[in-house]
Amino acid sequence: MKLLLRVLFTLLVIYPGISHSNDTDSLLAALKNEINRKHVYDNAKQARIRQLKNKQQLTPANDYTKQYELCVKLYDEYKSYQYDSAYVYVNKLKDLSVVMNDMSRAYYSQIKLGFILLSSGMFKETFDSMRMINPKVLNDSMRKEYYFIMYRCNSDLARYNNDRYFTPDYIKAGNAYIDSAISLTQAGSVEHIYYTGLKHIGNNDLQKGSEELGKLISSDAPVSMHLRAMITCSLGQIYISSGTQRQGINLLINSAIADIKSSTKETVAMFTLAEQLYKTGNVKDAYTFIQMAKADADFYGARQRKIQIGAILPAVAAEELNHSEKEKNTILIYLAAITALASLVIIFLVMIYKQLGKLKHKERIIEEKNIQLKDINYKLVEDATIKEEYIGQFFKIISGYILKLEKLKMSVDTKLSIKKYDDIRVMINEINIKKEREILYHSFDHIFLKIFPNFISVFNSQFEEKDQIWPHEHEVLNTDLRIFALIRMGINDNETIAKILEYSVNTIYVYKMRIKAKAKNPEIFEQRIMDIKAVDIIE
Repeated sequence: MKLLLRVLFTLLVIYPGISHSNDTDSLLAALKNEINRKHVYDNAKQARIRQLKNKQQLTPANDYTKQYELCVKLYDEYKSYQYDSAYVYVNKLKDLSVVMNDMSRAYYSQIKLGFILLSSGMFKETFDSMRMINPKVLNDSMRKEYYFIMYRCNSDLARYNNDRYFTPDYIKAGNAYIDSAISLTQAGSVEHIYYTGLKHIGNNDLQKGSEELGKLISSDAPVSMHLRAMITCSLGQIYISSGTQRQGINLLINSAIADIKSSTKETVAMFTLAEQLYKTGNVKDAYTFIQMAKADADFYGARQRKIQIGAILPAVAAEELNHSEKEKNTILIYLAAITALASLVIIFLVMIYKQLGKLKHKERIIEEKNIQLKDINYKLVEDATIKEEYIGQFFKIISGYILKLEKLKMSVDTKLSIKKYDDIRVMINEINIKKEREILYHSFDHIFLKIFPNFISVFNSQFEEKDQIWPHEHEVLNTDLRIFALIRMGINDNETIAKILEYSVNTIYVYKMRIKAKAKNPEIFEQRIMDIKAVDIIE
């Protein structure tokens, strides 16, 4: 108890704005006001992104250093804003580091990839990406970022698993990484204080952790809005875990406000706030905020967050419906009493009509949200099916390529040892890249049609008979169909499609425009393609 009081006293001194419970209503009002101004902050971020993209276009393509710097800045804008766009710029960073033959930059690009994979909830992919990095090649700044991401990987997984057998190992590994990160920071710096506070919290030393983090939310600390949001969210969770829920909610509100101001879409505060408001009985605000959290998770592409929200949203929606039902019952009681007062019947009938209209409107909203939840669940199952099919098949293909390479290496070593150089040239010429690519396309086509067996027929139903596109006898899918197969799988970027199919971006654009122009309804053609169902997972 003494420890808890010391923690709370420290936070109240540092952050006095949360010390009174009656501040909650005013803070909620401020949060709702910022939600209404959300578009202002998002527009400002988009303006910064456009400005960086314009600079990138004006920078010579062969100025690799400047191009790399601009791609890092664009990645930083996107990393907590939109996963897909951040992923695009990670790949550009990788390509530039290869062209520059700079291994440290290549590893740094992997660190950037690890951050967004972790933010999206893909733990395995994060560890796979980070294992490829040799931290000895990195400079201190890059290594510090590497150690922090590895700390995040282990600590997040420890919280996610919450298993008494495995979690201690993750915590131990996380502590080792955060210690390494702290050793690369300057004493008294923001990073040093932040990392130290996180380490104490991870070790369940809430007093020391809150004291360290509390230093960073004082008015004169040089802390970014995004970092302020993360710190106040962590402190809010400390309050709640310590039993002082009201103060914890106030901190979470401040964190949510900071997230909105920094246009952060990969965020925990709004979801956690909705969960706590629901527990306190504020169902209306909880429902509003969890909808906001869902919209942000959808926009960013945070898979783990969508699953968390999907678990609590039905309960909140059901409670909101219960409130509506209680209102309806209250109205019916009023109606029974009013019938005895003939002179007031007309007035009360008008009141009831209006209230029932509001209730029906709420019911329609809840029904729409339930339909949206079904769509989300379908998309999650569909994504899992696609990953299962393609990952297994492509691991098989890659294993085959590795075996081929191993045999080729052995043959080349043998030929070199006996100085049969002409034989090596013959062996190289026997490698048929075109045929290998056709095999890859063939595998992609078969797996795709296994998941979407009705794709070709539904695709052609969008055209007049004379304009329909059917694969030839020796084909599974042709180029036209393959482009829209990739689009159906969620690959909408022309540049990405062009790289997969070995065409120019302009060629892909021309293909798409030519095909859409022949459709019966060009405006909704792509939407019709996206509506094609994966038959095996339809309920």
